[in-house]
Amino acid sequence: MNPNLWRLLLDPPGDGARNMAVDEALLEETSAGRSLPTLRFYAWEPPTLSLGFAQPASDSDRDALQRLGWGLVRRPTGGRAILHTDELTYSITAPENHPLMQGGVLESYRRLSLGLLAGLRLLGAEVQPDAGQRGRAAGNPVCFEIPSQYEISAGGRKLIGSAQARRLGGVLQHGALPLRGDLARILQALSGPQIPPERVRRRAATLCVLLGREVSWQEAADAVGRGFVDEFGFEFCREGLTEKEKTRADELARGKYGTAEWTNRV
Repeated sequence: MNPNLWRLLLDPPGDGARNMAVDEALLEETSAGRSLPTLRFYAWEPPTLSLGFAQPASDSDRDALQRLGWGLVRRPTGGRAILHTDELTYSITAPENHPLMQGGVLESYRRLSLGLLAGLRLLGAEVQPDAGQRGRAAGNPVCFEIPSQYEISAGGRKLIGSAQARRLGGVLQHGALPLRGDLARILQALSGPQIPPERVRRRAATLCVLLGREVSWQEAADAVGRGFVDEFGFEFCREGLTEKEKTRADELARGKYGTAEWTNRV
């Protein structure tokens, strides 16, 4: 199979359970070779707090989430909490032996960050991969406070947070590019000791703040997709989800990601 032939998905906004279920269904099908490696762009409705795979559910404030009308979901990948709103979310799913995924987590992080960097530079952003502070986020519930190795920063402020999972012989990496809004909003949905809002704003940035202009979801998706074309020579086909992927995503949304058992597993 041509390693440069990928499927491009541009999905309408979905809730947390649906979004995570589609990513896992894609992981299952691409890792088995039944579907092409896939670059997916999506959004969230309603705004949703996502917890990392091993993050305590007690980090979330359920009463505040209900009052605000925000959702809650647990990701199949690691990392800390993210409030998904006003952002472009991407996911990449491919077999573990694909050239872009070889070499383990850090090496594939580094490689995939090149496509993200290329896309952001097309938008005019002066960005760079972070030199690496992995492990320093222990005890901090907010993903965007501290960049990890090969995540993307601009002017010392984190811009894209990503996380990866490897299983079934495949790789899922997904991440969030905040487009606009106040990143300190996440603090309204978290329990425990309060983090000063100004600290979050100082350590993380949105694309709007970085560029000094509004960037639409579509403009950001087009640029990031083009970055992967320019950097890796991707050839995109625009097929949608297969019927098997749709069915499996429905099963996972109902039976896993939408359940209290999964959300409260830690």
